[in-house]
Amino acid sequence: MRKVLIVDDNADAAEMMAMLLSSYGHQVQTAGDAESTLRIANEFVPDVILLDIGLLGTDGHTVARILRRDPRFLGTILIALTGYGSARDRERSLESGFDHHVVKPAQIDQLLALIGTPDE
Repeated sequence: MRKVLIVDDNADAAEMMAMLLSSYGHQVQTAGDAESTLRIANEFVPDVILLDIGLLGTDGHTVARILRRDPRFLGTILIALTGYGSARDRERSLESGFDHHVVKPAQIDQLLALIGTPDE
């Protein structure tokens, strides 16, 4: 079981992903914007964060950089979950501190492989 924070300004998409990952035994929280993401991350301290890049207001790249400056999140797996899929988009994600870049719609097998288990 991993603690997973799902961040998407599309609440329905976030809830659907939360239900799916919960069904695989993960403990899941959701957030819809940068402010709630940072607040929940500080309280929940997730192992994995699935973070939409195209958030309204402060974008996912900025959120990733903020998280990476906090020593508590240096080992957190940051996964960009986004509609942006060009080579430059992927490069920018890595520059922002993401570990992985996944283009929507994501395949559950791909996400589960990236999320892994605590023993991995």
